[in-house]
Amino acid sequence: MGDAEIIPIGTRGRPGRGTGKAPSSAARNLAPGGSRPAAAAQRKGAPAAKPSRADAAVERPVDDRPVIDTTPAPSSRPPAVTTERSPLGGIPVGDWLAAFQHAAREVFGDQWEPQLARFLAFLRRRVTGDYVVDEYGFDEEVTQRFFMAALRPIADTWFRIEVRGAENIPTEGGALVVSNHSGTIPVDGLMTMVSIHDTTGRHLRPLGADLVFKLPVVSTLARKGGATLACTEDAERMLSGGELVGVWPEGFKGIGKPYSERYKLQRFGRGGFVSAALRTGVPIVPLSVVGAEEIYPLVGNIPSLARLLGLPYIPITPFFPLLGPLGLVPLPSKWLLEFGEPIRTDEYDPGAADDPMLVFNVTDQVRETIQQTLYSLLMQRQSVFR
Repeated sequence: MGDAEIIPIGTRGRPGRGTGKAPSSAARNLAPGGSRPAAAAQRKGAPAAKPSRADAAVERPVDDRPVIDTTPAPSSRPPAVTTERSPLGGIPVGDWLAAFQHAAREVFGDQWEPQLARFLAFLRRRVTGDYVVDEYGFDEEVTQRFFMAALRPIADTWFRIEVRGAENIPTEGGALVVSNHSGTIPVDGLMTMVSIHDTTGRHLRPLGADLVFKLPVVSTLARKGGATLACTEDAERMLSGGELVGVWPEGFKGIGKPYSERYKLQRFGRGGFVSAALRTGVPIVPLSVVGAEEIYPLVGNIPSLARLLGLPYIPITPFFPLLGPLGLVPLPSKWLLEFGEPIRTDEYDPGAADDPMLVFNVTDQVRETIQQTLYSLLMQRQSVFR
């Protein structure tokens, strides 16, 4: 095979037809092997060296960049070796004590030492079982330290509860607190408990419905908080034992009524709470609560789903279930709690609890007292949230 014919670029495929101009100095500098000596030799008349076939076919550029040695230099430092040591070995003991004291001061305040000592003593009693629980499951220590501590900021900051007539609550002995019920969720019972405890120092023992003690977690918390089943036997035993008992005769009819019927008392049942008070001879303290009706404005219900789930009702509010869990946050309404003058029952005959007309009359008296007080408080309230 003969030599390959080289056709210069720009000759349109015809040999021997270039631009007709001499190459520039920049182009001569790009020639491999140095083109300046060859050009100089041509100018002097010396014949130029004919390039070989391999050089003419392929022009390989020469890499003039410096070669960098990437071999790592030997290091004089010894290799790292993992050794077992104590995790606290690098931190002085004084720094740990200072950090512990700072954390305790942040949690318990300036008086952190006695607070911490009481907390550790509480943990020791819970572990060893050295604490008292009464026959109904009431745990006073847990109620004071945790339940009341958790409810108090809600009562003071969120609902801004104002208590009136707390002097009408007996400081000792049995008494029955009868209140209206509202709010879609029975938050008013919890707020009544913390308000009575903070104003009088006494624990209110609420009487709860059957549903409360059928729920897995709620039943245990209710028992430890002092609640018991709303039955005449338990109510009489508590009142005879000198406890302050709370009852909400409206029941689910009260908390589940629509927003259009707010502050209109529902039927008080058959007056079982009055019979218990008459048999034990304790006073009845009427309580009127304003503000709980607005925390969850009930605008609808799903009765078919409620029956399927075994619940008294499925509430629909302006925010639930539309906003999901966010709709469960109660609105920050202003609350007013007013305790009325006690209604004495120790002046009746021993068999008065078996007289249906007398029981009905006393029940109606309590109901009318609460209703009239509600109307009075609503007129005094400037705004729902103020």
